[in-house]
Amino acid sequence: MSILPGSTIGILGGGQLGRMLTLTAKRLGYQVHIFSPDFDTPAGEVADLAITGPYNDTEALSRFAQAVDVVTIEFENIPVTALKTLEAQVPVYPQPHVLEMAQHRGREKAFLSQLGIPLAAFRVVASEAELSDALTEIGCPCVLKTAGFGYDGKGQSKITTPDQALPAFNALQQAPCTLEQFITLDREISVIAARGANGAFSAYRPVENQHQNHILDVTLAPASISAELEAQAIAITRQIMEALDMRGLLCVEFFITQDGQLLVNELAPRTHNSGHYSIEATACSQFEQQLRAVCGLPLGNPELIKPAAMANLLGDLWSNDEPHWAAGLAQADVSLHLYGKKEARPGRKMGHITALGSSPEAAATKVLAARSALSVILKNQQI
Repeated sequence: MSILPGSTIGILGGGQLGRMLTLTAKRLGYQVHIFSPDFDTPAGEVADLAITGPYNDTEALSRFAQAVDVVTIEFENIPVTALKTLEAQVPVYPQPHVLEMAQHRGREKAFLSQLGIPLAAFRVVASEAELSDALTEIGCPCVLKTAGFGYDGKGQSKITTPDQALPAFNALQQAPCTLEQFITLDREISVIAARGANGAFSAYRPVENQHQNHILDVTLAPASISAELEAQAIAITRQIMEALDMRGLLCVEFFITQDGQLLVNELAPRTHNSGHYSIEATACSQFEQQLRAVCGLPLGNPELIKPAAMANLLGDLWSNDEPHWAAGLAQADVSLHLYGKKEARPGRKMGHITALGSSPEAAATKVLAARSALSVILKNQQI
């Protein structure tokens, strides 16, 4: 059964992904209710209704479920019990079992390994003894990562010599972790794909992701990789989605090694920072695609209309003054997205800009020039 425009979509989470999802849903004629433990959220600012409450408040979740026709998510760090509570009353996509797997690196990597998906060598670590055994098996350099709730490089540490391992484990409060082989990269790419009703599948072309301080800095669309690697990355993404029998949107992050091997890094069952370019550069954005998938509508066209590049705007830009918006928008084919966050902090994602160009590299040159122009100190600016 399709959930048609005029219906009400429930979104768990109130961040910028929820905001862009809400704005897209409103354009398509849906009502949107947000459920988040936080007040005054980017998504709540544009939704029809924002409910504030903890994810373990079953009564509040029940009232939320009764007022919506379908529930989806904008980030995956939500208690699976909350999704199961909602699923008893209303369709929930992606399904709870998908989040349960994606929330824990150990479960995620074990699942992928069972499918025969290529991965960097890893071991699950829950004690000092297991850490010692894992170091012996994997060797250095390696990376120690918390099993759950890590993002943008948080909760991980590179280990170059064995004596660094225990202090790193202690710094993570000896929480369950994975110890992973350190990969010397050629580049990082990601694939975003949707799976809808009756197993319909649609994938965006792989994009290249460049990071600074473990935070996505620039995305180039499409990635400059061979047709064979592109097809392989999309095939792996489809294999994962079908094995999960998931409905919704999935981002698969890949490493490409210096010898051209493709390795899965991690999964995100939601819209993704690396897909923001799709708002301007594709016929159907990742946000519309997620809505189509969860509402049982035909999946949209992911075709790239024109090469593009996206650059994140972090709170650091606000360190001296308000960014110079007019200068940043002076170039043609540059689009600005601000997330409505009230406080700018270093490393906090405050917005992004996208540029189109004749090639991904030309678009990247344009988007970086536009971002650089934002840093011009200009007091009392007027737009």
